[in-house]
Amino acid sequence: VQLQASGGGLVQTGGSLRLSCAAAGHIFTASAMAWFRQAPGKDREFVATITRSGGGTNYADSVKGRFTISRDNAENMGYLLMNSLNPEDTAVYYCAIGRLGLRVSDFTPDYWGQGTQVTVSS
Repeated sequence: VQLQASGGGLVQTGGSLRLSCAAAGHIFTASAMAWFRQAPGKDREFVATITRSGGGTNYADSVKGRFTISRDNAENMGYLLMNSLNPEDTAVYYCAIGRLGLRVSDFTPDYWGQGTQVTVSS
């Protein structure tokens, strides 16, 4: 399974970006999807998850109300719309597909895409 993340870039504080994750392979529609990010010198952290159908989502507290995760199973695509960006959102963003536990927050990644850099200037 190949995952290709794109859409990163440089944006000013308060701006918006939409990240895309293109999946090659049939497993995408059978998998939950998530976005993670890693800032310089920090561990990779969870950002958001979405169920296979797209009916359930979960967000890190730091992005709740600003970011929206979505997916288009017909196109094998996942998205992360990021609004009201601030410098603390600067990181490399990764998409992943995997499995959910009993809750939408219990995500286990099986496949990772390469990252896309998001830089928010103050």
